[in-house]
Amino acid sequence: MHLKIRSLTPVLAIAATLLVATAQYAQAQAWPTKQAIKLVAVFPPGGSVDQVARLLAQPLSQQIGQSIVVENKGGASGSIGTAAVAAAAPDGYTFALVFDTHGVNPSLIPNMAFDSRKDLAPVVLIGTAPMVLATHAGSEFKTFADVVAAAKAKKGASYGTIGSGSLGHLAIELLGKGAGLEFQHIPYKGGGPLMNDAVAGHVPLAIGSVFLMKPHVDSKRMRPLVVTTSKRSPDLPDVPTLAESGFPGFDAPAWWAVLAPAKTPPEIIKRMNEEINKVMRMPDTAKRMDAQGIDVVGGTPEAARVFIERQMDVWAKVVKDNNIQAD
Repeated sequence: MHLKIRSLTPVLAIAATLLVATAQYAQAQAWPTKQAIKLVAVFPPGGSVDQVARLLAQPLSQQIGQSIVVENKGGASGSIGTAAVAAAAPDGYTFALVFDTHGVNPSLIPNMAFDSRKDLAPVVLIGTAPMVLATHAGSEFKTFADVVAAAKAKKGASYGTIGSGSLGHLAIELLGKGAGLEFQHIPYKGGGPLMNDAVAGHVPLAIGSVFLMKPHVDSKRMRPLVVTTSKRSPDLPDVPTLAESGFPGFDAPAWWAVLAPAKTPPEIIKRMNEEINKVMRMPDTAKRMDAQGIDVVGGTPEAARVFIERQMDVWAKVVKDNNIQAD
């Protein structure tokens, strides 16, 4: 009897594997007819994550023939919304739109409810953009040199970001520690709240993506002082880089990506990737992305994974080497 049971075990294992594969194939074939797709924007309304999600949702919905509902789930530098997606059913009906904080959170937030590498599957890298350090129109800071002078003085310089542990937070802290500059960090819960205070002059400096800042720069309510990438932004060609401003080699781009729960069938991830890439190649979508300062990247899920994991490695080293703590 025992021999028979043992001989059946491999057969049962193969049968179980085939059943799972068949079920996943059927699931992928039926996708996305079952229900509306939820796209979780992991920051509150008004910021770049929310805007990118809504920019993609309508044309993507038309493309795949299914409703796409954008749900804002902010908090803890995007990790609360991302945790909800990591824990969601891996059936192709829940995705996350994350920001560059996703590459920073693993090294800054202890005891996160998910493993950024294991519990989520990259779908596509949407694009990258320079970050801009800006000040309100009536500010005493006319140039970045004025900011450096204030940061060297006892009074220091206060700056707002979209949240503790955001790339903007790390970039300024790295800048300060490397040059002996004194900055006071004021974290906000997303780009919308940050810009409301920045435009009103309630926070002296603000750092955010070109996507977030450009509308306020165009309306003359904010004055851009410097960008964080190694090359100038085509959208703000007169704004110098940090590299030009006495910090050679400094490069910290903002970025956006779409993720899925880790066990989402590969066929669904591949299809979603292809559909998003098609949408980003549409002239209207490409024009709207460009107007907001985003350099569209696209590409494969694997290319997205390589980029995101490299960001995690780079910023983990910055956090460790500079002993940076989340507020």
